Amino acid sequence: MTRMMIAGAALAAIAWTAACTGPRAATQTTERPVVSVAKIARGDLSMTLTLAAEFRPFQEIEVHAKVAGYVKSINVDVGDRVAAGQLLAVLEIPELQNDIATDEASVRRSVEEVNRAQADLARAESAHEVAHLGSTRLAAVMKQRPTLVAQQDIDEAQGRDRVAEAQVSTAKAAVAAAQEQLAVSRANQNRTVTMFAYARITAPFAGVITHRYADTGAMIQAGTSSQSQAMPIVRLSQNNLLRLIIQVPESAVSRIHLGAPVDVKVQAVGRDFQGKVARFSDKLNLDTRTMETEVDVPNPTLELVPGMYAYASIQTDEARGVVLAPVQAIDRKDDKTTALVVGSDGQIQARTIRVGLESPDGVEVRSGLSPGDLVVIGSRAQLKAGSVVTPKVIDLQPTVEGAR
Repeated sequence: MTRMMIAGAALAAIAWTAACTGPRAATQTTERPVVSVAKIARGDLSMTLTLAAEFRPFQEIEVHAKVAGYVKSINVDVGDRVAAGQLLAVLEIPELQNDIATDEASVRRSVEEVNRAQADLARAESAHEVAHLGSTRLAAVMKQRPTLVAQQDIDEAQGRDRVAEAQVSTAKAAVAAAQEQLAVSRANQNRTVTMFAYARITAPFAGVITHRYADTGAMIQAGTSSQSQAMPIVRLSQNNLLRLIIQVPESAVSRIHLGAPVDVKVQAVGRDFQGKVARFSDKLNLDTRTMETEVDVPNPTLELVPGMYAYASIQTDEARGVVLAPVQAIDRKDDKTTALVVGSDGQIQARTIRVGLESPDGVEVRSGLSPGDLVVIGSRAQLKAGSVVTPKVIDLQPTVEGAR
């Protein structure tokens, strides 16, 4: 009796346990896994190329003297800002001053020679006029009364007329020669004056004096001589507009365009500046496989200094109002691009998509996805088409500007 009661109690306990645990196990078996998803939406996407670069002056020259001489005075020093045409230095050139006096005397002599030649021409023309008039009169008398005037007198009158005419021609040639000599003298004078004007050395453009080579009394050779002998006066840099020299890799060369905006970040001053692509070499460096590209950056306050490093971000591609998907949702395999889409019933679909512009965070989807679709962004290792899941929407807020 006791054994039967114990056995019955045991069976009752087993039945109760089965009744309690069976439904819970069944519920756990049918529970859907939670999957992180993102909602597809439209937006703008752009690609930027970020590269390190170095600032250089827009223009930089070493100012030389055109003529040799001693530095009489120098009016600028390192760091001075100068305007275009401003006087930088004055040279002392006594030889040219003497040449100017000599040329002035030569011009005066040439003027006197012209005056003398013109006077000779006037005298010759007067003599020719008298001789010609006498010859004409005798010829007229000879026609009216042939026996009144001897032929010899007529011949002599005509000869004097021709001699006087030749003297006029000679006097005219002398005047022309004297005028040419006057032109030569004045040309030499102008040349000497021009050369002496080079004693005043001025700035060819507005800029900053970055180096001073000479002091008062220093002997300066003409800038046309050997560079090993000719010493410059100063070095002048135009810094109100700087060149940012960027080495663009071969893969991005085709996407560089003149006028493209460039965001320039300068860590040394903790600021961003705006520039634009002003020019590029349109040729690859065979050693580095890069193309040299220049960005003009305005620097009106001279806050930026040539030699500073900066990071330049050039916009290379742009797409507006396109379908955007997070890069985590894209799967590439065997030249096929797919994404897992969770339907309204929680069932997973594998869709083949076609992508366009890409950034590190976002991808332009040209076909295969529509705004509002939910794409899986979590681990897809245990997921496959047909699986039923519970989507959990994650707001990624992808960056619309990509950089690489």
